Amino acid sequence: METKKGKVYLIGAGPGDPTLITLKGRSILEKVDVIVYDNLINPLLLRYAKKDAKLIYVGKRAGKHFMDQESINRLLIDLSKKGLFVARLKGGDPFIFGRGGEEAQALSREGIEFEIVPGITSAIAVPSYAGIPLTHRKYASSVTFVTGHEDPTKKDSSISWDRIAHSGTIVILMGVGNLSSIKKRLIDEGLSPDTPFAIICNGTLPGQRVFQGKLKEMDSVAEKEGIRPPAIVVIGDVVRLRDEIKWFEKKLLFGKRILITRAEEQADELLYPLMELSAECILFPTIRILPPESWDYVDKEIEDLERYEWIIFTSVNGVRFFFKRMKDLGKDIRLFSKTKVCAIGEKTASMLKDMLIIPNIVPEEYRAEGVVECFKNLDIKGKRILIPRADKARDILPKRLSEMGADVSVVSVYRNVIPEVEDKRKDEIKRMIQDGKIDLAIFTSPSTFKNFLSLLNISFKEAKTFLSNVDIACIGPVTEDAIKKAGLNCIIIPSKYTIPDLINAVISHYTHL
Repeated sequence: METKKGKVYLIGAGPGDPTLITLKGRSILEKVDVIVYDNLINPLLLRYAKKDAKLIYVGKRAGKHFMDQESINRLLIDLSKKGLFVARLKGGDPFIFGRGGEEAQALSREGIEFEIVPGITSAIAVPSYAGIPLTHRKYASSVTFVTGHEDPTKKDSSISWDRIAHSGTIVILMGVGNLSSIKKRLIDEGLSPDTPFAIICNGTLPGQRVFQGKLKEMDSVAEKEGIRPPAIVVIGDVVRLRDEIKWFEKKLLFGKRILITRAEEQADELLYPLMELSAECILFPTIRILPPESWDYVDKEIEDLERYEWIIFTSVNGVRFFFKRMKDLGKDIRLFSKTKVCAIGEKTASMLKDMLIIPNIVPEEYRAEGVVECFKNLDIKGKRILIPRADKARDILPKRLSEMGADVSVVSVYRNVIPEVEDKRKDEIKRMIQDGKIDLAIFTSPSTFKNFLSLLNISFKEAKTFLSNVDIACIGPVTEDAIKKAGLNCIIIPSKYTIPDLINAVISHYTHL
């Protein structure tokens, strides 16, 4: 019997901004069995892993190795020999100061199939995000990339500092610990002490910081500012262009740290638009959306769907789970031939259209009260109405419709539960809030807020003090009411209760301060 052969992909994850990974890199992450990743990998990239993929951390940083290189090589070999498909996720590009060449050699010697997926190296991306072009017709026609972890004063150095000092733009990676000796060596080799430099910390991320000056003061600036890795150093006249063409720090939400509590599977609609505006988004899902514990009641209503005159979908999740169950039962949209449909919200209506159902009613106000107002103009006395929704929801809609004479049935097609979160993560979020490191917290439902307090073991009485230095945004009045009960005020509420409008409200608030 032939043994199943595995494969290793050496993937460059890019410089930090998770949107800079290549399309090929992302597609591989979505299908491999194991992801072996480094310290500088943005955690958001791990969300692309399939549900049953194994994640193995082998983090390496200056002076501290969670796993040494030989052990990493052995791990990749062992995993692939078990027939597994492995993504070796490395910061930047695998072959630019990333020891990817050594890993490829180790795999080759063992006869293991591998593939290299290039990534955007921090050596070019980080200066770009700082507004520093590495080459420019008037300032530099060449660029040299050099690792700075090696002491330039040692006699047997493999780096030709005499040539580097006269090579146009100089980009130094991993050099923060040796800035004093690097400065001295370059000046000794003839580079002017007045040559501009820039040290870029956390490049391409919302926490990016850039420090500039003259070469002769480079190490003292780093010491004064308490600069620590990771950082990229750029030395050369091109640094002068930063004041004119810097762009990243000018984005509308640069420097803002935003806590997102929405369910992970729905967070992207908030996450990526805010990140695009340079906000640092902290993903802390306080709600998990699951199918009902039993489908029995739902199945019965689906079988009898044709007896309903109306079906009201109150959310995207209601549509998603209801139609998924219909599909599982072998049913199709012909069940709706005699039934009219109402949808709360544009997103819910859009998803129904994707299912080839065009809603008869979409209230202007995206909540239960809006539906009630619409149905006041209709004769629904004796009409059968089905409402597929979450297991825990307000009773206002079925109650009001029943008072108007309708025969209302409510069925739970999904449930909201509190997710399991590691204590370490809870403590981290709690500490960030207490230290004033969160600017804004966004809540998209009463459950996200209540579960947030529960996960952090904060009572309603303690909430006002705990969140006193945090701006709060919510999606509408129902969520706002839950937050007000804790003595807090929502300072950001959109006029329309949609995620795009909520994002616009956040932008408007911070651009008009």
